[in-house]
Amino acid sequence: MSNKRNKGLRTIAKYDIIKEKAENIMYLKKSKSKNGKIYLSIVHGYWDVKSKQSRTKTIKKLGYLDELKRQYADPIDHFKQVTEEMNKQASTEKALCKIQINPECKIEYDTRKNIGYAPLSMIYHGLELNTLFNNRSRNTKAEYSVNDIMKTEIFSRILFPGSKKSTYENRGLFFEKNQYSLIDVYRCLSFINTIREDIQLHIHERIVQKYGRTNELMYYDVTNYYFEIDEPDELRKKGVSKGHRPDPIVQMGLFMDSNGVPVTYQLFPGNTNDCETLIPLMKNVKQNYGIKKTIVVADKGINTQGNIVFNLLKGDGYVYSQTVRGGHKELKDYVLDSDDYREFGEDSKIKSRVYPREIVVTDIYGKKKKVRIDEKQIILYSKKYADRAKTEREAAILKAHDLVNDPAKYNRATSYGATKYVKNLKFDPDTGEVITTKSKLFFNEEKLREEEKWDGYYAIITSELDKTDKEIIEIYRGLWKIEESFKVTKSDLLTRPVYVTREDRIQAHFLICFIALTILRLLEKQLDYKFSASKIAESLSQVIGYPLEENWFVFGYVDDVTEEIQKVLGIPLTNKYMQLGIIKNIFANTKKY
Repeated sequence: MSNKRNKGLRTIAKYDIIKEKAENIMYLKKSKSKNGKIYLSIVHGYWDVKSKQSRTKTIKKLGYLDELKRQYADPIDHFKQVTEEMNKQASTEKALCKIQINPECKIEYDTRKNIGYAPLSMIYHGLELNTLFNNRSRNTKAEYSVNDIMKTEIFSRILFPGSKKSTYENRGLFFEKNQYSLIDVYRCLSFINTIREDIQLHIHERIVQKYGRTNELMYYDVTNYYFEIDEPDELRKKGVSKGHRPDPIVQMGLFMDSNGVPVTYQLFPGNTNDCETLIPLMKNVKQNYGIKKTIVVADKGINTQGNIVFNLLKGDGYVYSQTVRGGHKELKDYVLDSDDYREFGEDSKIKSRVYPREIVVTDIYGKKKKVRIDEKQIILYSKKYADRAKTEREAAILKAHDLVNDPAKYNRATSYGATKYVKNLKFDPDTGEVITTKSKLFFNEEKLREEEKWDGYYAIITSELDKTDKEIIEIYRGLWKIEESFKVTKSDLLTRPVYVTREDRIQAHFLICFIALTILRLLEKQLDYKFSASKIAESLSQVIGYPLEENWFVFGYVDDVTEEIQKVLGIPLTNKYMQLGIIKNIFANTKKY
């Protein structure tokens, strides 16, 4: 933010709520009474939001003009000067605003307003999304504002996530006008879908310009979202659900930079394997995002020979986790060999080697050939991870023993997690019930002992031979940020359930969630990561104002997040009282960022 803009916003923050600076319009009023006399009074003019018209409040009654002439040579000129002095006084730091409260006044239906979206608006306009939406919709025949709808959808997704219908019905929570219909919302979703890739690229370019995004590291992961529908379609298909549900799902592949800010994403049909999602999305990134060389960081689900070949042929590197339990014999022997391990922090040990690997590539003539590459393998053991693995396995072991003793209590679904520890277990393919056979069920002790051997060990493979083991470990640990991002989308942004059914609108819904996550992450970055995205969203949703008389609003929520936002961004979210004019100035300034 420029020093000039920062100073302007901080000036706004200096307004105390008991001061009247935005609407201190007091003037001398001359009223003609029924007896024909002129009566003078000093009044305060203001705009009544409810009635949509100007109103006045009498500040001081002066008297009839002819009687005042006995005291003043020119009463009108005199009291004009008095009024000017009152206006000057009202604009000083010590001026107080007196509000008359009518004890008979009733509560109006849902007149609450949220001001917590001000920092979101600052980032939204800083990314020039308003310009993008206005420009791209200019040549359409739409009678609604795409920008107005998208702002409401994105800010609501962060602060008050819900269906498109509930978001539309609650649009009055925002101070800015939103004049469009629910049908306009659905039409807007269809339009936005046609430019979703352009929107992602636009956001990336603005982040590079304004925040100095670095592309040296790109974190990648895949998650899925389930849909409670009866029949799958082209996008929502049955696949391997991370929530272990039988419902149709969609797969989402997401790239994130080293600061935890999303770069781009893509949806895939639910039956797409995780490992098959990287190359299509990576091709788009390399072709359109101007990224020359990057190191792709991902978990073992992406670690395939095809993805490694693609990374290397494009001049990129990789840092992938590697399964130990499912690894080849030579790797397992190396892991269990106690030689060369060295201490690595408390109750941890590490070792590494450069190991030759053969991969199969296809040349320009379509012929496959084996190529040798050198790859670093890093093996890390952690007692903490070993203890965690043991604890996580306990429930499945107890269930397995119970299944052996009483198989009638279980079926394919309810026995999930325990089946691998039970010998001779079979299920009816139609009902999913346990098939009772002459073969007695036994607990698989050998399976348990084999798993326990690998508790606490994990492996990382990388193309970056010149980086130290510690550097590679730190790079890989950054992967938790993308995993946490998926958690935010599911638990805070409530990406699902998805209340739209058409594919184009489903795509637009996920785009809105992507933009919302990006804005949250950028705000998290601006606050120097002192608060999580979840905490920021929760705090901002609480900054609700309730209207008093004469366009004053009273606020009743403050915490460390709102105080930090006021300190860093200069947006006054800690004032107890604010007048509408000041609030309008706040939002006007967020659009200049």
